[in-house]
Amino acid sequence: MKYVSWNVNGLRAVVGKNFRETFMEFDADFFCLQETKMQAGQLDLEFPGYTSYWNYAEKKGYSGTAVYTRQTPVAVTYGMGIEEHDHEGRIITLEMEDHFLVCVYTPNSQDGLRRLDYRMKWENDFRQYLLELDGKKPVVVCGDMNVAHREIDLKNPSTNHQNAGFTDEEREKMTTLLGSGFIDTFRHFYPDATNRYSWWSYRFHAREKNVGWRIDYFLVSERLSKRLKSAEIHDNIMGSDHCPVSLVLE
Repeated sequence: MKYVSWNVNGLRAVVGKNFRETFMEFDADFFCLQETKMQAGQLDLEFPGYTSYWNYAEKKGYSGTAVYTRQTPVAVTYGMGIEEHDHEGRIITLEMEDHFLVCVYTPNSQDGLRRLDYRMKWENDFRQYLLELDGKKPVVVCGDMNVAHREIDLKNPSTNHQNAGFTDEEREKMTTLLGSGFIDTFRHFYPDATNRYSWWSYRFHAREKNVGWRIDYFLVSERLSKRLKSAEIHDNIMGSDHCPVSLVLE
């Protein structure tokens, strides 16, 4: 079973940058998108053999998630069932026969950390949501989680300390989530790999210099560990300020 996740930073823009070809080349069972920045009816993008599910933000041109799947879900839900969190199109959950797939676009704490307090509440509620799912079936969580967990997950940890995405508070929430029974699949296979990033600023030729952050993840319930076959960062694929990440389960 192959899963792909990609923050496309505007799907309509990426469609003009070989998105269709990239999608087909991956030949994934599940293809999850974040930051689609769309409203219903703005783009007709379907692929043979796939069904798509969309969660749009109420605010136009903002956030949004989507999942393309070749597998038929038992059920599909949007958001986490908490009014405060469910207006920005950030979560789609597919219940499959033997697991849940959660596509998430975690809120950014923003400049000046003006949204950090909200982010902390989101983190607590999202962790509880995942634990409730995990109590029923194993969970695969993917998406832009907007945090570089460890110092090796970004190029310049010292100068970015306490910037959005690398605050002690955000990193601790990821530590807590992983400690609650989840595996960071990339680190499972590459525990000490450095210079492997999934997001680069558009400024200062950051991608060309590989001055990046690893903020896109596949996490899985610990009891799926024996089914882990590979987890990769596809930093050769262009089109967004993020690159796709993938997971293969046996």
